Amino acid sequence: MDPLHAASLACLGAATLCWLLGALTREYSWVDRLWSILPPAYVAWFAAHSHGDPRLTVMTTLAVLWGVRLTFNFARKGGYAPGGEDYRWVELRRRLSPPLFAAFNLVFIAFFQNILLLLLAAPAYVAASPEAAPWGSLDTLATIVFLLLLAGETIADQQQWRFQNAKRDRGEAYGPKFLTQGLFRYSRHPNFFCEVSMWWTFYAFSVASGAGLVNVAIVGPVLLTLLFHGSTTFTEQLTRAKYPTYADYQRSTSRLVPWFPRR
Repeated sequence: MDPLHAASLACLGAATLCWLLGALTREYSWVDRLWSILPPAYVAWFAAHSHGDPRLTVMTTLAVLWGVRLTFNFARKGGYAPGGEDYRWVELRRRLSPPLFAAFNLVFIAFFQNILLLLLAAPAYVAASPEAAPWGSLDTLATIVFLLLLAGETIADQQQWRFQNAKRDRGEAYGPKFLTQGLFRYSRHPNFFCEVSMWWTFYAFSVASGAGLVNVAIVGPVLLTLLFHGSTTFTEQLTRAKYPTYADYQRSTSRLVPWFPRR
Protein backbone atom coordinates (compact mmCIF):
# COMPACT_ATOMS: atom_id res chain seq x y z
CA MET A 1 0.00 0.00 0.00
CA ASP A 2 1.16 3.52 -0.80
CA PRO A 3 2.23 5.13 2.51
CA LEU A 4 -0.08 8.07 1.82
CA HIS A 5 -3.08 5.70 1.59
CA ALA A 6 -2.25 4.19 4.97
CA ALA A 7 -1.71 7.64 6.50
CA SER A 8 -5.04 8.80 5.06
CA LEU A 9 -6.83 5.87 6.67
CA ALA A 10 -5.17 6.70 9.99
CA CYS A 11 -6.25 10.34 9.56
CA LEU A 12 -9.84 9.27 8.90
CA GLY A 13 -9.78 7.06 11.99
CA ALA A 14 -8.38 9.84 14.17
CA ALA A 15 -10.97 12.32 12.90
CA THR A 16 -13.80 9.88 13.59
CA LEU A 17 -12.47 9.17 17.08
CA CYS A 18 -12.17 12.89 17.89
CA TRP A 19 -15.72 13.49 16.69
CA LEU A 20 -17.11 10.62 18.75
CA LEU A 21 -15.21 11.63 21.89
CA GLY A 22 -16.39 15.21 21.53
CA ALA A 23 -20.01 14.13 21.09
CA LEU A 24 -19.84 11.72 24.04
CA THR A 25 -17.91 13.87 26.54
CA ARG A 26 -19.13 17.33 25.46
CA GLU A 27 -15.50 18.38 25.49
CA TYR A 28 -14.09 19.37 22.13
CA SER A 29 -10.30 19.65 22.49
CA TRP A 30 -9.47 16.08 21.45
CA VAL A 31 -7.80 17.22 18.25
CA ASP A 32 -5.72 19.65 20.30
CA ARG A 33 -4.44 16.67 22.30
CA LEU A 34 -3.31 14.98 19.08
CA TRP A 35 -1.96 18.14 17.43
CA SER A 36 1.65 17.68 18.54
CA ILE A 37 1.64 13.89 18.09
CA LEU A 38 0.19 13.11 14.67
CA PRO A 39 2.41 15.23 12.34
CA PRO A 40 5.68 13.69 13.67
CA ALA A 41 4.08 10.24 13.41
CA TYR A 42 3.06 10.85 9.78
CA VAL A 43 6.51 12.24 8.92
CA ALA A 44 8.20 9.23 10.54
CA TRP A 45 5.88 6.92 8.59
CA PHE A 46 6.83 8.53 5.28
CA ALA A 47 10.50 8.51 6.28
CA ALA A 48 10.30 4.78 6.97
CA HIS A 49 9.61 4.27 3.26
CA SER A 50 12.57 6.39 2.13
CA HIS A 51 15.26 3.80 2.89
CA GLY A 52 17.27 6.04 5.21
CA ASP A 53 17.36 9.14 3.05
CA PRO A 54 19.25 11.92 4.94
CA ARG A 55 16.64 14.54 4.10
CA LEU A 56 13.82 12.44 5.59
CA THR A 57 15.93 11.66 8.64
CA VAL A 58 16.42 15.38 9.29
CA MET A 59 12.74 16.13 8.61
CA THR A 60 11.69 13.46 11.10
CA THR A 61 14.10 14.81 13.72
CA LEU A 62 12.77 18.34 13.27
CA ALA A 63 9.14 17.19 13.43
CA VAL A 64 9.83 15.23 16.61
CA LEU A 65 11.57 18.21 18.23
CA TRP A 66 8.58 20.37 17.33
CA GLY A 67 6.20 17.75 18.74
CA VAL A 68 8.08 17.26 22.01
CA ARG A 69 8.24 21.01 22.67
CA LEU A 70 4.56 21.55 21.89
CA THR A 71 3.46 18.50 23.91
CA PHE A 72 5.38 19.79 26.94
CA ASN A 73 3.90 23.28 26.65
CA PHE A 74 0.37 21.93 26.15
CA ALA A 75 0.69 19.51 29.07
CA ARG A 76 1.97 22.07 31.59
CA LYS A 77 -1.05 24.26 30.80
CA GLY A 78 -3.37 21.36 31.68
CA GLY A 79 -4.35 20.51 28.11
CA TYR A 80 -4.36 16.76 28.74
CA ALA A 81 -6.20 17.01 32.06
CA PRO A 82 -9.98 16.49 32.27
CA GLY A 83 -11.64 19.80 31.56
CA GLY A 84 -8.61 21.17 29.72
CA GLU A 85 -10.74 22.43 26.87
CA ASP A 86 -9.84 25.36 24.63
CA TYR A 87 -11.78 28.37 25.97
CA ARG A 88 -12.66 29.37 22.40
CA TRP A 89 -14.79 26.24 21.95
CA VAL A 90 -16.66 27.16 25.13
CA GLU A 91 -17.35 30.63 23.73
CA LEU A 92 -18.46 29.24 20.36
CA ARG A 93 -20.87 26.85 22.07
CA ARG A 94 -22.38 29.87 23.79
CA ARG A 95 -22.78 31.74 20.50
CA LEU A 96 -23.97 28.93 18.23
CA SER A 97 -27.13 26.87 18.40
CA PRO A 98 -26.61 23.20 19.42
CA PRO A 99 -27.27 21.83 15.87
CA LEU A 100 -24.92 24.38 14.31
CA PHE A 101 -22.15 23.68 16.81
CA ALA A 102 -22.61 19.93 16.27
CA ALA A 103 -22.03 20.48 12.55
CA PHE A 104 -19.03 22.70 13.34
CA ASN A 105 -17.59 19.99 15.55
CA LEU A 106 -17.98 17.36 12.84
CA VAL A 107 -16.74 19.38 9.86
CA PHE A 108 -14.15 21.74 11.31
CA ILE A 109 -12.95 20.59 14.72
CA ALA A 110 -12.77 16.86 14.04
CA PHE A 111 -12.28 16.37 10.29
CA PHE A 112 -10.78 19.58 8.89
CA GLN A 113 -8.15 19.85 11.61
CA ASN A 114 -7.16 16.20 11.37
CA ILE A 115 -6.82 16.49 7.60
CA LEU A 116 -4.68 19.59 8.14
CA LEU A 117 -2.35 17.65 10.45
CA LEU A 118 -1.77 15.11 7.69
CA LEU A 119 -1.24 17.86 5.12
CA LEU A 120 1.43 19.46 7.30
CA ALA A 121 3.40 16.23 6.98
CA ALA A 122 2.89 16.07 3.20
CA PRO A 123 6.32 17.60 2.41
CA ALA A 124 7.86 14.41 3.83
CA TYR A 125 5.76 12.30 1.46
CA VAL A 126 6.84 14.45 -1.50
CA ALA A 127 10.49 14.39 -0.40
CA ALA A 128 10.40 10.59 -0.05
CA SER A 129 10.03 10.20 -3.81
CA PRO A 130 12.65 7.86 -5.35
CA GLU A 131 13.40 10.63 -7.87
CA ALA A 132 14.14 13.22 -5.18
CA ALA A 133 17.24 15.36 -5.59
CA PRO A 134 20.10 14.82 -3.12
CA TRP A 135 20.61 17.02 -0.07
CA GLY A 136 21.46 20.58 -1.06
CA SER A 137 21.94 24.10 0.23
CA LEU A 138 18.19 24.74 0.48
CA ASP A 139 17.88 21.77 2.83
CA THR A 140 20.62 23.20 5.04
CA LEU A 141 18.98 26.62 5.07
CA ALA A 142 15.56 25.15 5.87
CA THR A 143 17.04 23.18 8.77
CA ILE A 144 18.73 26.25 10.28
CA VAL A 145 15.64 28.46 9.89
CA PHE A 146 13.36 25.76 11.35
CA LEU A 147 15.58 25.47 14.44
CA LEU A 148 15.71 29.25 14.87
CA LEU A 149 11.92 29.47 14.67
CA LEU A 150 11.60 26.57 17.11
CA ALA A 151 13.84 28.45 19.55
CA GLY A 152 11.80 31.63 19.04
CA GLU A 153 8.53 29.86 19.77
CA THR A 154 10.04 28.23 22.85
CA ILE A 155 11.16 31.61 24.19
CA ALA A 156 7.77 33.22 23.47
CA ASP A 157 5.84 30.41 25.15
CA GLN A 158 8.14 30.56 28.18
CA GLN A 159 7.67 34.33 28.47
CA GLN A 160 3.91 33.85 28.28
CA TRP A 161 4.02 31.02 30.84
CA ARG A 162 5.94 33.15 33.35
CA PHE A 163 3.61 36.09 32.81
CA GLN A 164 0.44 34.04 33.31
CA ASN A 165 1.83 32.45 36.48
CA ALA A 166 2.80 35.86 37.87
CA LYS A 167 -0.62 37.23 36.96
CA ARG A 168 -2.34 34.35 38.74
CA ASP A 169 -0.19 34.78 41.85
CA ARG A 170 -0.77 38.53 42.21
CA GLY A 171 -4.46 38.39 41.30
CA GLU A 172 -6.40 39.53 38.25
CA ALA A 173 -6.98 43.02 39.68
CA TYR A 174 -3.28 43.87 39.96
CA GLY A 175 -0.55 44.53 37.42
CA PRO A 176 -0.68 44.29 33.61
CA LYS A 177 -3.53 42.27 32.14
CA PHE A 178 -1.72 40.97 29.08
CA LEU A 179 1.89 40.50 28.03
CA THR A 180 3.55 43.34 26.12
CA GLN A 181 7.22 42.74 26.95
CA GLY A 182 9.97 40.48 25.60
CA LEU A 183 9.16 39.13 22.16
CA PHE A 184 5.60 40.36 22.65
CA ARG A 185 6.89 43.92 22.37
CA TYR A 186 7.51 43.31 18.67
CA SER A 187 4.58 41.03 17.84
CA ARG A 188 1.27 40.44 19.56
CA HIS A 189 1.64 36.75 18.78
CA PRO A 190 5.32 35.87 18.23
CA ASN A 191 4.63 32.21 19.01
CA PHE A 192 1.97 32.09 16.29
CA PHE A 193 4.36 33.70 13.82
CA CYS A 194 7.04 31.12 14.57
CA GLU A 195 4.55 28.25 14.36
CA VAL A 196 3.21 29.16 10.93
CA SER A 197 6.67 30.03 9.61
CA MET A 198 8.06 26.67 10.75
CA TRP A 199 5.63 24.78 8.54
CA TRP A 200 6.41 27.01 5.57
CA THR A 201 10.07 26.19 6.23
CA PHE A 202 9.18 22.49 6.43
CA TYR A 203 7.51 22.85 3.04
CA ALA A 204 10.85 24.10 1.66
CA PHE A 205 12.20 20.54 1.98
CA SER A 206 9.72 19.41 -0.69
CA VAL A 207 10.98 22.18 -2.96
CA ALA A 208 14.57 21.14 -2.24
CA SER A 209 13.72 17.58 -3.22
CA GLY A 210 12.97 18.77 -6.74
CA ALA A 211 9.16 18.94 -6.60
CA GLY A 212 9.12 22.55 -7.81
CA LEU A 213 8.43 25.85 -6.08
CA VAL A 214 4.69 25.13 -6.03
CA ASN A 215 3.72 21.52 -5.38
CA VAL A 216 0.92 19.65 -3.65
CA ALA A 217 2.60 19.96 -0.23
CA ILE A 218 1.93 23.70 -0.24
CA VAL A 219 -1.71 23.08 0.71
CA GLY A 220 -0.83 22.39 4.36
CA PRO A 221 0.99 25.66 5.16
CA VAL A 222 -1.57 27.66 3.18
CA LEU A 223 -4.47 26.21 5.18
CA LEU A 224 -2.54 26.60 8.44
CA THR A 225 -1.93 30.28 7.64
CA LEU A 226 -5.64 30.83 6.98
CA LEU A 227 -6.55 28.93 10.16
CA PHE A 228 -4.23 31.03 12.30
CA HIS A 229 -5.53 34.21 10.68
CA GLY A 230 -9.11 33.37 11.64
CA SER A 231 -8.18 31.98 15.05
CA THR A 232 -6.08 35.03 15.92
CA THR A 233 -8.90 37.37 14.93
CA PHE A 234 -11.35 35.51 17.16
CA THR A 235 -8.88 35.32 20.07
CA GLU A 236 -8.21 39.06 19.89
CA GLN A 237 -11.94 39.82 19.80
CA LEU A 238 -12.34 37.94 23.09
CA THR A 239 -9.28 39.62 24.63
CA ARG A 240 -10.41 43.11 23.61
CA ALA A 241 -13.87 42.47 25.04
CA LYS A 242 -12.29 41.49 28.36
CA TYR A 243 -9.56 44.15 28.38
CA PRO A 244 -10.52 47.37 26.48
CA THR A 245 -6.91 48.65 26.69
CA TYR A 246 -5.89 45.77 24.41
CA ALA A 247 -6.98 48.03 21.53
CA ASP A 248 -4.04 50.33 22.33
CA TYR A 249 -1.68 47.36 22.16
CA GLN A 250 -3.19 46.41 18.80
CA ARG A 251 -2.53 49.90 17.44
CA SER A 252 1.09 49.99 18.60
CA THR A 253 2.26 46.42 17.95
CA SER A 254 2.46 44.24 14.85
CA ARG A 255 -0.12 41.46 14.73
CA LEU A 256 2.17 38.56 13.73
CA VAL A 257 5.36 39.52 11.90
CA PRO A 258 7.82 40.93 14.48
CA TRP A 259 8.52 44.64 13.96
CA PHE A 260 9.40 47.72 15.95
CA PRO A 261 6.49 49.14 17.97
CA ARG A 262 4.63 52.14 16.56
CA ARG A 263 4.35 55.28 18.64
